[in-house]
Amino acid sequence: MVTTLVRIMSFAALAYLILPLVVLVGVSLTTTSFLAFPPKGLTLVWYGKMLSDPTYTSAFLNSTILAVVSTMIAVLLAVPAAIAIARYRFTGRGLLAEMLNSPLILPHVVLGAALLQYGGAIGLIRSFPALLVGHVVIIMPFVLRAVQPQLSDEQLILEEASADLGAKPLTTFFLVTLPQIRSGLVSGAIFAFIASWINVELSIFNTTADLSTIPVKLFNYVQYTIDPTIAAVSGLTIIVAAVVIVLLDLTIGLDVLSERRR
Repeated sequence: MVTTLVRIMSFAALAYLILPLVVLVGVSLTTTSFLAFPPKGLTLVWYGKMLSDPTYTSAFLNSTILAVVSTMIAVLLAVPAAIAIARYRFTGRGLLAEMLNSPLILPHVVLGAALLQYGGAIGLIRSFPALLVGHVVIIMPFVLRAVQPQLSDEQLILEEASADLGAKPLTTFFLVTLPQIRSGLVSGAIFAFIASWINVELSIFNTTADLSTIPVKLFNYVQYTIDPTIAAVSGLTIIVAAVVIVLLDLTIGLDVLSERRR
């Protein structure tokens, strides 16, 4: 009885999360010039309109490049930071950890305004580097918090054994440490990529007409026009996310990631 109730609640929660996405994709296929669900006929004209608009393709490209580069930098910074915090005891260790994780609790609007003011003082505003710095700041905690729990005491024993057998620090890292933290690293990088891709609050402070991300483009678009093009952009984003998840499952395996995170 309890198992059945849990299953019903799980399916209800899953339906609650999936149904809005189904509605969104359905709206993007309507033949009307306004948002309508169920769709009045089926057409891909709104997807064509979106793909033929250079501002949308440019925004998609900007968002993708920004998310990929910022995630790579966040990983390169977060992994050494996680190892230092987990493996060493030094003055200010707790303060350093709190500072690195603080973007998770600070409003991104506040961070965006602060970075804009600071960037203005050093001449780093409304440019790709300015956006990149801001995104690295807000997504690095996702990688840090995903990797740090993987650096357990049991793993430390393996690292010490590797060193006792004559392995150099880099060899130990790539052959012992990295395989152990891979699940946390991958999941943290995924969350970081998504957080960068969907960010509006911080990005809006440093975008321009020529340098706009897709969330900022949508935010500006809906202030003046609401048509199925918005749904088409969102629908394409959902499709891309689904493809990434499928590829991740085929290449690494989501079940493997979940088992290692336990």
